[in-house]
Amino acid sequence: MMRVEWGAGVIASTIANVNRDPKKPPFSPTDFTLHFTKVAAAAEPISLEEAMSSWT
Repeated sequence: MMRVEWGAGVIASTIANVNRDPKKPPFSPTDFTLHFTKVAAAAEPISLEEAMSSWT
């Protein structure tokens, strides 16, 4: 089912980008999917201790 959701997101973002205002940023498939999210790139990797503390 995740493939279907991703495919629908790709189609929806393509249609939205064709019809969007050129002054606005383009849409991505993650804008139209529920289970997929954008992953923000971290400035620096976190330490092992920081990662372990976030697990609890």
